[in-house]
Amino acid sequence: MEDKEENPQNDSVQANGQQSSKKRKKQKEVAIFGNYRNYYSYRIDQGLEEDPRIKVMKKEWFEGKNCLDIGCNSGLITITIAKKFGCEKILGIDIDSARIEDAYWNLRRIVKSSESKKNQKVDKSKDVGTNGITDPPDKTGRVEISADSPASHLFDQVSFQKDNFVLGWTIPGDKVYDTILCLSVSKWIHLNWGDEGLITLFSKVWRLLKPGGIFILEPQPWKSYVSNRQVSEVASTNYKNLKIFPDQFQEILLDKIGFRKIENLSSSLSGSKTGFNRPILALWK
Repeated sequence: MEDKEENPQNDSVQANGQQSSKKRKKQKEVAIFGNYRNYYSYRIDQGLEEDPRIKVMKKEWFEGKNCLDIGCNSGLITITIAKKFGCEKILGIDIDSARIEDAYWNLRRIVKSSESKKNQKVDKSKDVGTNGITDPPDKTGRVEISADSPASHLFDQVSFQKDNFVLGWTIPGDKVYDTILCLSVSKWIHLNWGDEGLITLFSKVWRLLKPGGIFILEPQPWKSYVSNRQVSEVASTNYKNLKIFPDQFQEILLDKIGFRKIENLSSSLSGSKTGFNRPILALWK
């Protein structure tokens, strides 16, 4: 290892590194809606294949269902749910057009990767089976079907849309959903549009759900509000005027909005980084 004092290039590299670090911090500071570009890497431990929040989701909430993901960011949760649980349709919406572009990029990347893996399995199975089916079924009775089950069906299941759910997204007259997700988004709505914006979020979700539909909410704790209260002048002003606090959400959702049942799915999720082990609530209309 070279001594830093004897190698002036190291000084330049260090300076560039400090500048890059400052740039990254600046990028975080302008994400006033929580629209961080690398959000998932901030909250999930490295080495995990999927977001640990997926583990508390139940297949029957999504399989063959019409779903909505509010504040989808780069779409990784949206796509994973469609792929793992088999939604009929799932729409991810986000206020940031750049994150919607990222979401469509991720969708194309995941489809391409899945198709590539399936094609490899087809090639390997040609010597032992036909029609893309490996030989024979395993002990669980499962077989690998490649040619007849293209990953490109995700393009039919998953879509993304740039919109402001609170202010700009109008409720379609004939459009209702079986399941709606709102994961680590409520704080940003609350800070940017105050108590009124939060109630608008909850009321819109309730109206958009079918009878018996499920609302999956991951609210941020109050300490997270404190950490982000100065992200913008609007957030700072709204923070001072808030009269609704996260520990009141359950009561409001049940008594004022009209949800009939609530379940705390997990108060601590393994695999999430410190500060992101938040409760996930499921509410039934």
